[in-house]
Amino acid sequence: MPLRVHVDVVSAEEQIFSGEAEFAVFPGEMGELGIYPRHAPLLTRVRPGAVRLKLPDRDEFEMLYVSGGILEVQPTLITLLADTAIRAKDLDEAKAIKAAQQARDVAKNQATAANYASVEAELVQTITAARLHTIKKSRKPH
Repeated sequence: MPLRVHVDVVSAEEQIFSGEAEFAVFPGEMGELGIYPRHAPLLTRVRPGAVRLKLPDRDEFEMLYVSGGILEVQPTLITLLADTAIRAKDLDEAKAIKAAQQARDVAKNQATAANYASVEAELVQTITAARLHTIKKSRKPH
């Protein structure tokens, strides 16, 4: 029997995923983090992006989008406390494209506005780009 690790992905609204995985990939701040069972304990932040879970007896990955959060890894348990988490299949590509365009427009028009507004616009751009990236990743064969 292959080794497995229990994974919980929780957002402020709901528990998005709870189950066993053969391994998991998270969008760490310095790059992707591949976590296998019996991984050394770790506590780190994650950036907006795709979470890929290799579930037992499935060829395709379970794909999730997270907008950031905190990842705790223990040898038999991975917990991701996400700001926002959405299953990739529930992401709306048209909405994400529209939001990305709106963020670009706001960023263009913020040349003389307060720094806060431009930072906020940049954050929205990053998040919508990560959503689009997750949508595209979820369509590719794994």
